Formats: sequence, C-alpha cells, structure tokens
Amino acid sequence: MELSPVLYHKLIRPKWSTHKHIHQNVKEHFDLENKKILDFGAGTGANCALCSPSNYYGIDPDMKRISYAQRVYPEYTFNVFKDDKIQLEDSSIDIILIVAVLHHIPPVKIGLYIKEFQRILNPIEGKVIIIEPCFTNEKSISNWFMKNNDNGNHIQDEQGYLDYFERHGFMSKVLKKYRKHFFYNELFFCAY
Repeated sequence: MELSPVLYHKLIRPKWSTHKHIHQNVKEHFDLENKKILDFGAGTGANCALCSPSNYYGIDPDMKRISYAQRVYPEYTFNVFKDDKIQLEDSSIDIILIVAVLHHIPPVKIGLYIKEFQRILNPIEGKVIIIEPCFTNEKSISNWFMKNNDNGNHIQDEQGYLDYFERHGFMSKVLKKYRKHFFYNELFFCAY
C-alpha cells in the first residue's frame, strides 16, 4: 500500500527515527559542512536537515512527495526526477545521499543511475553514501518480514548492493550494519 506523503513523513520518516537511524550515522562518519549534496530519492525531504539549504538538492520521481517536501522545507531545493537524467552539471556534487531507495529500483536500471552519479560527482573527493535494508544469513525472520512487508521488490544482500557500485569502478566500504525497528537489517556503506 502506498502511503500519502503526509502519512509517509509521519509514520516512516518521523524526526526521532530519521535522526537516530540516518542522521546520527551519517554525521558520525562524514563532515557535510560546505559540501554540495544530492539527495537521490529525497521523498518527503526528511534528510535535508543534514546540510544547509544552499548546499542541498533533492530529487524524487514522485511529484506528490516532492510537492510535500517543498511545502514543509521551502528553503531547500527539490525537483521531480524524470527521464533518468539528473539535471546537474558534471562534477558539481560532493556527496550523493541514497537512503532506502535502491531496493525500489529494478537492478537493470541502477547501472544507468550510477553512470549519472559518476558524471555529477566531484572526481577527486566525491562519495556516495548509502543506507538500505539488507538481507542477511543470520536473520531469517527479518528477511521474511522485509520481503513480505516492504514495498521495495529488490532488497539485496550486502554483496549485491556493493556489486552495483564496484561493477562501475567504485570502491566500497561498509561502515555499519544495524537493526532498525526490530525487523529491518540496515546496511550503511559508502562508494567512492
């Protein structure tokens, strides 16, 4: 079932959960000060608080969620992502943030997006920060729960996510694996 942007923002991305499971982890490993950030799959905009409005650009294919984000965070820039092209100049972004997005994208399309990431990333210091639900060998109940309750049809195991980037010449580093809300196994990694 697809939630309205208001319900999604309040139930799936409440401030306390977003802060605990996303923002604290990102801030622990990365300095975002004065970095140009693309929030790929920005949804309702919950992650824009990680940086200043002048350094943030959020995109999402869902026009309703983008409209909601624009109303709730009017000082930040949000746009609808369409035609598989990111409307940013080459080498213009320092960090691409991807939170709970890849598992919604068919694997055959992810290569197209990674090529776009390579185009827009700063070639010297650019990084992609990724947090995704992840299947593990040790947590069969969590795997079952995620498979049957998450509306993303492409949840991967750790190596599956890393392979997306490594096949395109990125190096990957797993930063943390953790449990979120009892049944979700999360993988936090970066590609550079």
